[in-house]
Amino acid sequence: MSLVVHLKLLFLVSRLFVTMNDVNLAPQVISRILSEIRDLNRNPADGIEFIDNEENSVSEIHSIVTGPEGTPFHRGRFRMKLILSHDYPNTPPRGYFLTKIYHPNVSSNGDICVNTLKKDWNPTTTLKHVLQVIRCLLIVPFPESSLNDEAGKLFMDSYDEFARRARLMTHVHAIDETEENDEDAGDVAQKDARTAKISASVDSSDAAEGVLGNSVLFTSDKIADKLKVKKSADKTKEAKKKSLKRL
Repeated sequence: MSLVVHLKLLFLVSRLFVTMNDVNLAPQVISRILSEIRDLNRNPADGIEFIDNEENSVSEIHSIVTGPEGTPFHRGRFRMKLILSHDYPNTPPRGYFLTKIYHPNVSSNGDICVNTLKKDWNPTTTLKHVLQVIRCLLIVPFPESSLNDEAGKLFMDSYDEFARRARLMTHVHAIDETEENDEDAGDVAQKDARTAKISASVDSSDAAEGVLGNSVLFTSDKIADKLKVKKSADKTKEAKKKSLKRL
């Protein structure tokens, strides 16, 4: 089956799962959304994973956003969704974090405040770009337009305290302990392997040094014996000379 035929069948099958929530979307809009979903699957953005929603609705885009390294959200896996209105793409989608997160620009009910979804919205903006912007928000929050006033104020007054609370929320709600333990076990296994390799190397080195040491000692003994014989021969020669002089 050619790739073109496969994609056409995928598109037709996807259309069969369009729910009642999607009937207000124009066919060309649904086609565009399905195309963007295929792109999210085939060429995922860094730290973003598209996942199917339970309703199989193209008007709701669900994904997992991983916390960027160097942030209080690192190692967290945050589920979120974009809800598309009947007027999409003329109006922006609304973004929600379904996983609890402590962030200035995320309200207690998960509502996300970011300019891309508000005044800076452009109908040509892709869903992938929206998700990338939201992930960047985890790196650089904008407390001046906060939905969580406490987090926004704490971010400005004491970043260390903000980061401590954000890490705690991440650990409680966004980190799978099973996966974390698996990663730790993997790290331990790698460390054990490295330790065993180093030990083997040390043992080999010690063995080599032992052989070399024995060789050196053996050689030294042979040299010492030769020196003793030489000295004895020299003494014998000297004694013979003295005897000849007496005669």
